[in-house]
Amino acid sequence: MYLLTLDGWLILEKAALILVIIGLSFFIAMYTTYAERKVAAWLQDRRGPNRAGPFGIFQPLADGGKLFFKEEIIPLASSKFLFILGPAMAMMTALLTSAVIPWGGTLHMFGRDISLQIADINIGILYVFGVVSLGVYGIMIGGWASNNKFSLLAAIRGASQMISYELAMGLSLIAVLMLTGTLQMSGIVGSQMTGDNIWHVILQPVGFLVFFVCALAECNRTPFDLAEAENELNFGYHQEYSSMKLGFYLFAEYINMFISSAVMATVFFGGYDILPFVDESKWGLSSNMLTILGSVELMAKIFFFLFVFLWIRWTIPRFRYDQLMKLGWKKLIPLALANMVITAAVVLWLKK
Repeated sequence: MYLLTLDGWLILEKAALILVIIGLSFFIAMYTTYAERKVAAWLQDRRGPNRAGPFGIFQPLADGGKLFFKEEIIPLASSKFLFILGPAMAMMTALLTSAVIPWGGTLHMFGRDISLQIADINIGILYVFGVVSLGVYGIMIGGWASNNKFSLLAAIRGASQMISYELAMGLSLIAVLMLTGTLQMSGIVGSQMTGDNIWHVILQPVGFLVFFVCALAECNRTPFDLAEAENELNFGYHQEYSSMKLGFYLFAEYINMFISSAVMATVFFGGYDILPFVDESKWGLSSNMLTILGSVELMAKIFFFLFVFLWIRWTIPRFRYDQLMKLGWKKLIPLALANMVITAAVVLWLKK
């Protein structure tokens, strides 16, 4: 009976953590749309949303309500089951990647140690890549099921660019894995918090640069938003969608930005480690306080990356499609390969 009680507590803790992370993902995605317009207005010397509440802070709620109550339209010529499956799959894959990210350390509450990570599996980073690679099916299925030539063209563009940039992204991570010796996300964070507390961005600046550029392409963000090039393809792969099906596609993009920022912060910037080169355990704070500060620090890193995502959109023009593919195959992949080989040589030399 005691073991069953322990299992019950564990299930309750994980269920509560899942609900909190999903709610946080939706909240941040919702207000990233607000931040996007505010950052654009700031860069273009405008005010941005300013009528729905003070400083327009209720604008995302108004936009969400508009999408929720809009008429649901399914084109007669579409493949109805796949038409519905596409946005559902895009949203599902966007949320699933958050399961292995360590959002903080361990909280000691009610006589139990509560880990702020849903699943600490030993192939965590592979899980992230596996789920992210499924996200392309949401785009392809939606574009094809619409039975619209512009939607299909945009979906093919999106799929080809995501496949191309996943290779360079994976190669950039291999160099980091050589330093950590583990695929576990908690282990990757732990390796940056032991010894001299050196973050991987310091040891792998080229790897981080490649990963960041690939993250822009994976999220279909400017200058790699070829799948949503409205001046070329009317509206992109989701132009036949309306109501919350369109909302799922839009929200999935912002949730992908949030999760990509979390992965970059975790892999290259110490995760919930507060400061590089500093042993926070010597500060004399309680373990719970250090855990809370670490989680706040992780969110601050994520918000910084989200701001950079928005900043880039309104400052850099869109690539041509041939430039996009040339950068991925002829520049980033060779650069990631060279970085991997050099890292391997240095690691072998240091082990002698």
